[in-house]
Amino acid sequence: MLQGRRIRLKGWQQAAVAVGSAFGALMDPRRADLIAALGETTGKPAFERVLERMKNNPEGRAMLLERPRVISANVGHAWDLPENTFGAAYARFMGSRNFSPDDRPPVRFMETEELAYVAMRAREVHDFWHTLFDLPTNLIGESALKVIEFEQMYLPMCLLSVVGGTARFNEKQRALFFKHYLPWATRAGMQCTDLMCIYYEQHFHEDLDVVSKRWGITPAPAPPK
Repeated sequence: MLQGRRIRLKGWQQAAVAVGSAFGALMDPRRADLIAALGETTGKPAFERVLERMKNNPEGRAMLLERPRVISANVGHAWDLPENTFGAAYARFMGSRNFSPDDRPPVRFMETEELAYVAMRAREVHDFWHTLFDLPTNLIGESALKVIEFEQMYLPMCLLSVVGGTARFNEKQRALFFKHYLPWATRAGMQCTDLMCIYYEQHFHEDLDVVSKRWGITPAPAPPK
C-alpha cells in the first residue's frame, strides 16, 4: 500500500500490534517503523476526520486527486530555489541534517487506499512542519512538534510520543520543555491553519515569511539563555 504490502488485521491483532509498537517505540524512539505502526493501528478515527477535512478543502481535494508524494523525484527542485523561499528553507533543513525524503516507511495497516494516502501524507509533511516552525530535530524539538501534530490531527500516537520523549529528558530539558515549549506548541498547533490541507509543494516558490504569516505559523521560541 503506497509502495508497501497491505496487511489486514483482526481486532485483537490490531491491538497486539499497537501495544507491541508502543512498547518498542518507548524503548527506542528512533524506530520510525514502530512509531508508524502505532500511528496506523491507533489512528483510524483521526485519519478519517482528516480525510473529511481534506475533502472539504480545495487544496485538500487536489491532493486526494493527485496524491503527491514527498520523495526526492518530486521535491528535488527545492534545492534550486531562491534562498528566501519556503522550498529553499526546506532544502536547507534536509541538507544540513543529511536527511532524505525517501526514508519514510510505507503504510501497512490502513483499510482503504484513501486512508492510506492520508496516513502517508501526515508522515511525509513532518519535515515541512519542522521547517515552518523552526524546530530542531533533538528530543525537545521532536516532542514539541508531536504536540502540534496532536493539536492538528488528534492522533493518540502523538501523545504517546510526547510521553515517551519527556520520560527521557534530564531535569534541565524537562523544565525547559514544560515551561517554554509545551505552552508554545499547544498555542501554535491551535492557532495555525489546517496544516493537513496545504499542498506544500505548490508553495515552494513563495517567500517563507509570507506563507508562514498566511498559515498562522508561530515560530518556536528561542531557548532562554
